[in-house]
Amino acid sequence: MTEPEPTQVDVLVIGAGPSGLMLATWLSRCGISTRIVDKRASRINSGQADGLQSRTFEILDSLGIGADVWREANHMLEIRFWVQTGAEDFKNPDEHGQLYRSDAMADTVPGASRFQQATLHQGISPLRICIDYLLGYVHKHSSIGVERGVIPESLSIDANFTDSANEYPVSVTLRHMLEEGTVPEEIHGSHASGVPNGLFRSNLTADDTASLLENAQSSTSTRSEKVLAKYVVGCDGAHSWTRRQIGVVMEGEQTDLVWGVMDIIPITDFPDIRYRCTVRSQEFGSMMIIPRENKLVRLYIQITEKDGTGNCVKRSDISPEILLKSAQKILAPYKLSYKHCHWWTAYGIGQRVGSSFSVQNRVFLAGDAVHTHSPKAGQGMNISMHDTYNLGWKLASVIKHRSDPSLLSTYETERRKIAQELITFDHKFSRIFSGRPVKDILGDGAIDAETLQEAFKKGNTFTNGTSVNYDCSILVSKELESQASEAENFAQKNDLATGIRIGMRMPSFKVLNQSDARPWHFQELLQSNGCWRIAVFPGDLRDPDQFARFTTLGHALAAKDSFLRRYTPRSEAIDSVFEIITVHSAPRSSIELLSLHEVFHPFSEETGWDYNKVFVDDVSYHEGHGEAYKNYGISPLTGCVVVIRPDQHVSCISSLEGVRRIDSFFSGFMIEQK
Repeated sequence: MTEPEPTQVDVLVIGAGPSGLMLATWLSRCGISTRIVDKRASRINSGQADGLQSRTFEILDSLGIGADVWREANHMLEIRFWVQTGAEDFKNPDEHGQLYRSDAMADTVPGASRFQQATLHQGISPLRICIDYLLGYVHKHSSIGVERGVIPESLSIDANFTDSANEYPVSVTLRHMLEEGTVPEEIHGSHASGVPNGLFRSNLTADDTASLLENAQSSTSTRSEKVLAKYVVGCDGAHSWTRRQIGVVMEGEQTDLVWGVMDIIPITDFPDIRYRCTVRSQEFGSMMIIPRENKLVRLYIQITEKDGTGNCVKRSDISPEILLKSAQKILAPYKLSYKHCHWWTAYGIGQRVGSSFSVQNRVFLAGDAVHTHSPKAGQGMNISMHDTYNLGWKLASVIKHRSDPSLLSTYETERRKIAQELITFDHKFSRIFSGRPVKDILGDGAIDAETLQEAFKKGNTFTNGTSVNYDCSILVSKELESQASEAENFAQKNDLATGIRIGMRMPSFKVLNQSDARPWHFQELLQSNGCWRIAVFPGDLRDPDQFARFTTLGHALAAKDSFLRRYTPRSEAIDSVFEIITVHSAPRSSIELLSLHEVFHPFSEETGWDYNKVFVDDVSYHEGHGEAYKNYGISPLTGCVVVIRPDQHVSCISSLEGVRRIDSFFSGFMIEQK
């Protein structure tokens, strides 16, 4: 029997969790040939990560699904701190040694984003929140689907073809399996407790991929398939098969600290059970309380329980009963029990990051496949999706021959730095929360309530995801001031927009549509469709000098030899690669749209003028004044141009006369079109 011909695909995604599906949103929207395979015959419907950062909501909103997810989520507005007093360690003298509420603070830094952190469940039925919305988006824009019960057998890269953009140098053999043996027994509650759990994903449990593959290969009812791909992305979790195939090793440490997680409907007299809380007992460790949807509460519990001999309970003996006993001791004198436990797991605390995020810019790793940490800070699912949100548009741009393949190198330089920052943060946070001495972490002294609260305050900016700042690269122009002359009109120190930081995501403030007065958050204009944005802030257009500068800029952008023309395919709309968005500061009633240069509101023979490109920083009838110019730190007397990447991060800032320098920036990686 002859072997079937290999199939070809632009991108093969291994793993259909949130990171794999986030990648698929970009690839589906940009029309990239894609396949997603997952070794499990059915998706995981309980447990795992549940918190969404502010930045994640911004990303989901750019996909048009943020409002739906936000509506389903449980919003986290306040965190409360509980400590047990009377121990010298805690520096909170109280003769009774009682558990008490020491303080409270905002869960998300006020003003950091229009969204706050929230919790939801990755696959809970019937809500089916996060994954279903991502899948719905993918299905809306493509025929891409998840192929379940498919496990990779081998992976190789033909080095002779890695430099050719049109070749398929990555060869992967896939094994298509039946459902039997592909769903972890733990999911169905085979543990002695009978309660569904996530031990199969825990770092306390060995990977089962090899045994699944061995069983499949010995079965006559499975089949193999050879796939040739331009690119492969491993989103296959902490036990990543893809990572092992390309020789990437995880660097870092694993501690002896063990924590458990339970999703329960609590029966308790603890007064703050519907707030996010930290609870620290002087003898029995710490616990974090995370309120969930439908009366559920997630408990992160430090396991200090002893067995009959006085030794720490064996990891293999951890059960919901042991987790409950630990939680009850930490929460005493308050009572805690439950009738319904939805899911549980246990994990060891460790922080590790991959030695590399890619090989030959052909095989990439994302999410838990390349960085692992404790889940208490709510980073795992978020950072994983942010990885592929960074990678997806770059892959699409290269595959569509709009950008040079060198663009792909920025994935590792940008995201590995973020992963290392995450590991550093989690290393400190986990030890503080687990009650370890922090003399070498946050200064002298033992861990008291103030130390813990300060750790949360310092970590809040990091954990909401809005502080990510990418370093200088071909995509981020952070050159030294001496490297750009004043004549080139290019801002290197944000002098033209002091509230906008190059390398960070574009902040958002309310602006009004010039044509209909409807208010919009600026980020709502930055939809994730693969476009670059040229955000023009021309200032007060009532000023004849400012209007003249703005018009001159329009002529430069519309010129036949401008970057706008050279890098946009002639067969496509003028705003298909670069979308120009204008926000002026004159009163809305003082400016007429058709008095502005056509490049700022393009004309179509089919649909007429574009009325959704020009906006104004003015007061709205019902939603106040966004004061965008003030908040962005832009003077109405000078204005500026902000170049924004497809993933909403700022690449560079220019004066209105800086088109030549912006052109030079894009010539560093973009390919001229015909």
